[in-house]
Amino acid sequence: MSSYGDINPLAVEAYHEMKLRYDNINIQRKDIMDAKESLMDTMKEIETTATGQYMEAFSRVRENFIMVFRNLFSEDDTCDLILVDKANPLESDIEIIAKPKGKKPKSLSQLSGGEKTLTATALLFALYLLKPAPFCIFDEVDAPLDDANIQKFNKIIQKFSGESQFIIVTHNKSTMSEVDVLFGVYMSEPGVSSVSPVDFRSLKHEPALEYLT
Repeated sequence: MSSYGDINPLAVEAYHEMKLRYDNINIQRKDIMDAKESLMDTMKEIETTATGQYMEAFSRVRENFIMVFRNLFSEDDTCDLILVDKANPLESDIEIIAKPKGKKPKSLSQLSGGEKTLTATALLFALYLLKPAPFCIFDEVDAPLDDANIQKFNKIIQKFSGESQFIIVTHNKSTMSEVDVLFGVYMSEPGVSSVSPVDFRSLKHEPALEYLT
C-alpha cells in the first residue's frame, strides 16, 4: 500500500466533476448527431422533390419547345432538349438541338441569324408556356428575320396573346401592321420624348387607305 503513494482526498470529487462534464458532452454530441441525421434526411427529401419537379418541368418545356419550333419552321424540322447528365439532372448541362429541314448543323452557331432568332424564340415560348406571365416584352427580336419568318413570328404572338399582353419594340412594318395598339415614340423637341398611340382594335385591321380617283 505504501507503493501507491499519498492518497488524494479530492479524487472522488474530481471524478464526479469530470464524469458530469463527460456526460454533458455526450448529450451534446448525441444532439448534434441526431440533428445531422435529420438534416441529411431533409436534404434528401428536398433533392428528391426538386428532382421530380424539375424533371416534370423539363419534360413540359421540351414538349413545348418541339411544338413551337415546328410552328415557327415546319412539321418536318427537328429539335430537342437533352440532359447531358441524366444521373444528376439538377447539375446537368442541357444540350439544345435545332435542325431545320435540309440542314444538319453540329452546333447552333452554324445556323443563320434568322434561324438562331426563331430557335431562341421557340425556347423562350417553351419556358413561357410552363407558367405564362401577364406581360412579355420583346426588344427588336424580329430584326434578323426576313419577311416570311416575321409572319411566322407574328402568328405565334397572336396565338399566345389571349393569355398575355405582348409589348414589342420594333421598326418592322410587317410587325407593326399586326398589332392591336401602336405607340409611336418621337422627339417633340431635343431631349424630350413623346408618345403617340394609335388603337387599331376598333378598325379590326381593315384597310385605312382610300384610293383617290
